[in-house]
Parts: sequence; C-alpha cells; structure tokens
Amino acid sequence: MPDSVQTEKPQGTAAELIEAALRLFGRKGFAATSTREIAAAANTNVASIAYHFGGKDGLRRACGQEIIRRVGAVMGPATPEVDLPPEMAIRAIEGAIRAMVRFMLTRREAEDIVPFMLRELADNGPVLDDVYVSMFAPVHGRLCRFWSAVTGQPAESERTRLLVFTLIGQLLYFRIGRPIVERRMGWHETGADEVRQVADILIGNLHAIIESERRP
Repeated sequence: MPDSVQTEKPQGTAAELIEAALRLFGRKGFAATSTREIAAAANTNVASIAYHFGGKDGLRRACGQEIIRRVGAVMGPATPEVDLPPEMAIRAIEGAIRAMVRFMLTRREAEDIVPFMLRELADNGPVLDDVYVSMFAPVHGRLCRFWSAVTGQPAESERTRLLVFTLIGQLLYFRIGRPIVERRMGWHETGADEVRQVADILIGNLHAIIESERRP
C-alpha cells in the first residue's frame, strides 16, 4: 500500500500523466503500455514520469490513488462509527446509489476507472490491494452497516456482505454494459433522465430485497 493516499487533485504534468496512464493501462494493460506512449499522450517527455512518480510502477500506483480520490469525492468522507436509525440508513444507501449511478454513467473522469480496474483485477496487480484497503473495503463495510441498521441482520454476516455485493454489481453492470443497454433501450446517450430511471430501478430492487431480509 502506498505511504499516503492522494487526497488532492493532481495538477499540471502529473495530472496529464495520470490521465494518460489510466486510459492506456485500461486499454492495453500495464505490461503492454510503454512509458513513451504515456508521455506522448500527455504531451510531455519520458523523463517526467520518473520525476513525478519515480517510474512506471509509481505511476501505476498513482493511478490507483487517483481512483480512490475520485470515488471518495463522490461518496463523501467516511461515516462516523455510530448506529443510524433505519430511516436514515436507507436514505444513506439510496443516496450512495444515486450518486454513484450519476458519477459512473455521466462523468468523464469515471470512464477510465472500470477498464483500468478490470485490468488490475485480471493481473492481481499492486493497485488492487491499494484500492481495496483504502476504498473498497471501507465503502463496502459502511454499506453493510447501513444494511444492518435497516434489516436487523448482522453487518458482517456472509449473507449481508454478499447482498451488498449484489447491489454494487447491478450498478457496475450499467457502466460496463452501457453500450448494450443503450442499444437495447434505444437511447442515443445516457443523460439525466436515463440516469434517474436506472437509479430508480436499482433503488426499487434495494427495497424489494430489504423487505425480504428485514427481521420481524
């Protein structure tokens, strides 16, 4: 894991290199992408990669930190470890779903995240550990605690953790499979109205699952 997580938005050449690397690593993979390609895409020289990141491996880790920063900006600061009443917990889950659907389907800075992370998952690369520890595990754990507050089920039970994964998986499908969804739905693009429809469906699914899982 990196010594520190990038919390401020990168600027200048460093930002251009991260943007280029996210795109190229996602399309071609880490091993198949050369530093020359990255530098050319960022309109800079190869030496700038070593200057800003210490080399290609450091740039790869910086890409992971940038993903953590972007998603963190959407999800907000970590929720304090307090017990939420059920109504507040369900509103928190709904808010997270709407925010992430909007981010994943409409924001340019989200477009390179999924391809990059799919490559890291396939390679079991070092960024996977960074993103898991600093972003995915805390976010998943938070949603599990919200789920527990709403349903009365233990937050860390296997069933709760798996059910929360199903919610996240539905959301990710609309990002990964967006070209298929748009063709089947006859959408020329995914705009505000389409995002609202997707979020409404996911929240409807959320409530249906909650009703079947809620303890009497």
